[in-house]
Amino acid sequence: MLYGVRRHSLRKALAALVAEGKLRVEHGRGTFVERAPLLNYVIGTRTRFRENLMAQGLTASGETLSEMKIPASERVAGALGIDKDAPVFARSWRGFANDLPISMGWAYHDATRFPDLQERRHHTPSITEVYRSYGITDYHRQRTTVFTRIATEHEAGMLMLRPGQSVLVVQKIDADLDRNPIGFSEAVWAGDRVQFTFETNQPTVMSTENDSHV
Repeated sequence: MLYGVRRHSLRKALAALVAEGKLRVEHGRGTFVERAPLLNYVIGTRTRFRENLMAQGLTASGETLSEMKIPASERVAGALGIDKDAPVFARSWRGFANDLPISMGWAYHDATRFPDLQERRHHTPSITEVYRSYGITDYHRQRTTVFTRIATEHEAGMLMLRPGQSVLVVQKIDADLDRNPIGFSEAVWAGDRVQFTFETNQPTVMSTENDSHV
C-alpha cells in the first residue's frame, strides 16, 4: 500500500463512504465517486422539468425508453377519469441533470381524447405544445402525491443507485382549465439527489420547453 494502510482499514473506510453515498460500487466494474448534486425541484400549479433544472444552472435532458398503447389499469383509469381498460398511450422515460440520471417513470394519456398523441410527440418534445395542438391553451397541476420506497433492482441500475437505496415516488395529475384530467404520470427520483419544494403562488407563464418529466 502506498500510504501504509492495512487492507482491513481501507475496506472499512470504503464501506463507510459507500454507506454515506460518497462512493458507488458496481460489481465487475469497480468503485466510483458518486456525483450527487442536490437538486431543488419546485412543484406548483405549473411544473416544468427543463425549467426547474435550468434555473439552477443544470443541463436537462431526457430519453424515451418505450411507447405503447395499452388498456388502462384501474389506477390509471381513476386518475384520468376514464373507464378501466379504455385505451391509453403509455410512455416510459428517463431524465438527466448534467448527464446524471435523476428520474425515470411512466406517463399516461387517454388515447380517445388524444388519438395521435404519439405521432405529435415525435414532432415536438414539449407536451405543452402537443396539448396546444389539441386546443388546450393552458393546464394546471391538479394533484401531486409524494412518498418513498426502496428502489427496485431495475430502478437502482437505471438511476445509478446503491442496492437498497430509497427513491422518491411522485404521482401527478395535470388538468385543463375545466378541471378535466389530461395526463397522469408516476416518476421515481434518486432520493439523495433531489428535494422537492411545493409552491402555491407561481406566475402564470407557459413554457414551451421539454416539460414531460415531472
